[in-house]
Amino acid sequence: MLPEFRFHHIGVAVFNIDTTAKFYMDAGYSRTDSILDSLQDIRICFLTKVGMPMVELLEAVDSSSPVNRILKDVGVSPYHFCYVVPDMEDALRRLRKMRFVILSKPVEACALNNRRVCFVYNKNVGLIELLEEVWI
Repeated sequence: MLPEFRFHHIGVAVFNIDTTAKFYMDAGYSRTDSILDSLQDIRICFLTKVGMPMVELLEAVDSSSPVNRILKDVGVSPYHFCYVVPDMEDALRRLRKMRFVILSKPVEACALNNRRVCFVYNKNVGLIELLEEVWI
């Protein structure tokens, strides 16, 4: 990744948020309420624990959900890594030069306070979610 990218969370595709969240909560993680993201056809919750990476659980809500493929192929599994970027357009331009494929236009993510996100992919890196930094 580019040096100014900051790690934000690991996204995990799950069959059922409540079932998977229980394992994390038994290990000391705290859970947010679930949020329905109708743009991506997924239900999302976040799990946090001091000193540990934040985990995002993603559950498909219908057959058009993007997490269905990984669930079908391998079951519950890490799905993406998310990085905060200071400038979405600049990050996309630079990643394109590094042979990343831009999978979607940046869209607002209701689970992340309507900050813009964009997914990119590189066969040697995997799926990356970019999260636009908020400047106050």
